[in-house]
Amino acid sequence: MRRSHGTRQGTRSILSRSKTQRSRLFIRRALHGYEEGDRVAIVINGAEQMGMPHRRFQGRTGIITGKQGRAYIVAVKDGNMDKTVISRPEHLQPLE
Repeated sequence: MRRSHGTRQGTRSILSRSKTQRSRLFIRRALHGYEEGDRVAIVINGAEQMGMPHRRFQGRTGIITGKQGRAYIVAVKDGNMDKTVISRPEHLQPLE
């Protein structure tokens, strides 16, 4: 059988949540409003599938550059390249 190479391949530990966090919904995180220029950390919530960025960007920090529907456009540096990540606010955390 061929091995699956989907977007969530190899995410058993990255996207899993601890036992105490499994049923919790962070409503403040989902409703948080961001402005252009805000610094955010990309922390993927495995319980929310909509608007989830690729697992490559888990733990990265970026800058909000715009809004697209309910999601935000985040500029992230990936090695030497500048990349654009489109993510909903459930997967973002504000940085000071």
